[in-house]
Formats: sequence, structure tokens, C-alpha cells
Amino acid sequence: MTLRPPRHPRRLVYLGTPELAVPPLYALHEAGFEIALVVSRADKRRMRGSALAPSPVKAAALDLGLPVTDQVDDVLSVDADLGVVVAFGRLIKPHVLDRLSMVNMHFSLLPRWRGAAPVERAILAGDRETGVDIMAVEVGLDTGGIYAEARVTIDDDITLAELRGLLVERGTRLLADLLRDGIDDPRPQIGEPTYAAKIEPHELELDWLLPAVQLARVVRLGEAWTTFRGRRLKVHRAHSVDKGSLAPGVLDGARVGTASGALELVVVQPEGKAPMPFAAWRNGARPHLGEVLGGLAAP
Repeated sequence: MTLRPPRHPRRLVYLGTPELAVPPLYALHEAGFEIALVVSRADKRRMRGSALAPSPVKAAALDLGLPVTDQVDDVLSVDADLGVVVAFGRLIKPHVLDRLSMVNMHFSLLPRWRGAAPVERAILAGDRETGVDIMAVEVGLDTGGIYAEARVTIDDDITLAELRGLLVERGTRLLADLLRDGIDDPRPQIGEPTYAAKIEPHELELDWLLPAVQLARVVRLGEAWTTFRGRRLKVHRAHSVDKGSLAPGVLDGARVGTASGALELVVVQPEGKAPMPFAAWRNGARPHLGEVLGGLAAP
């Protein structure tokens, strides 16, 4: 049984970790809500040998003078009205939910894309619309009822970073309005659930045996890559084109053949260098006409 939150909570705990969870924290603080405690991941090293660094949310909380912990159970000691969860990245155990109601900002239109990577999966699937839900936190994975929802159109060229930014902006307003205007009973999720598994590294390698439209979606996630002459070549910007009948992986000018159509490369990044326009890379690399990317054999 999920605890019902108070209609007008004033004393909050905030649970979040990455940069995208920082704007809602600042917004709630600026709106006058009392934030009794912030919970984020423990400090960790950004690279081998470096000093421990706080998460973006912890750094923001310290900047605001708020108390911070990395132990979820500490929320039970601060007498809060409500927990607010944004990209926390850890499961909240039943004994905590039995004593404190919580709402979560989830970046999809539930029940589509429950799970860890809803924005990425929406882009890869070619969804035309996504959104942000303020939902009840339950023991099940993103199964709670919906308190408020905002919808966002997914443009063909919008990147993961751009779409996340838009969703955070809409979600922050939605959350602040909900807590200010009053929390009513949630509506149940309706429809067939789909699940957004974490993106695995191999999914970001460009497989030239796939259609260009699908590869362009992979590029929009931000870390797509292929290989050229045995070295990694990241592709930061590209778009699909219908023209041409190049064999998969074959490079002709800025276009690479795929299973259907071609992918036109716009911004790339060779190993050890900064991102650059494709023309600048081509002038340095001097690829031969018909040279193949991604380790495929020449046709």
C-alpha cells in the first residue's frame, strides 16, 4: 500500500545524483520549500588517482547550505512530509516507503519506457512524442500512479542532451506547480508497459548493416562511434539521406552506405583529437574513394 502524500507538503527530502537533477533542487529551494535533507551517491573518483569528487546534486546542495547524506535510511530521521526523487539511480527499499511518501520525476509517458534509460530508448525507437511524469514511488519499477504529466514532441534532429534539457525544464515546472497547487489522488498508468534498459556500450557502435535512419538515432545519443583504418572515430552529428546506393560502410564524400540510404557525417572526432567538421577530418585523413568504415570488407 503506497502512502498518500500530504496535499501541501512543506518539508521535503530530495534524492538525486546527476547534473539533470540539479535544476529541480534549486527550483524547490527558490520556491520556499524547506529541504530538510539531500540524499545523493557517495563521493567518487572521476579518474584514476584523482581526489574524491561529489555528485552534481551533492555539490549543489552544499552550495545551498543544505545537509547531505549518502544513506537513504537517514530520511527517516528528519521528520519530512515528502520525498522528491529525480534520477537518483538507486532503489528505495520498502521499509523507507512504508514511512515516507515519495514522488518521482520520470522522463517518459508511463507506462511506456519504465526503467533506467527512457529518453535514450524513446529516441532509438523513433518515438514521435515523450514527456515527463510526476509519479508515486512504489516498490515496483516505475509502477506508481501519475500525479501530473507534460508531453514533449521529439524532433527528428534533437539530441539526447537537448531532449533531456527540455524534459528537465518541463518537469521542474510541473513539480513545482504540483507541490504549490496541491497533490490530489494519482491516476493509474494505462497501457502496455515497455522497459528502458540501460544503454550498453556495444549499442553505440555504428553497424553499417542497419538502415541509415536507425543509425542517425544512435548518433543523437552522443557517443556513437565507428572505426577508420583500425582506429576509433566518434560521430557527433550526422543525418540520414535517401540518395545513393552505396554498399554498407563504404565512404563516398561525407556519406557512408548503410542497409538502406546513407548516413551523411557532419561532425566527427578521431582518437586523441577534438570534435571537428567532417570536411576538416577528411582534409587530414584523406580517405580513398570507396574506403570502408567499421572493419567491413571492401565490396
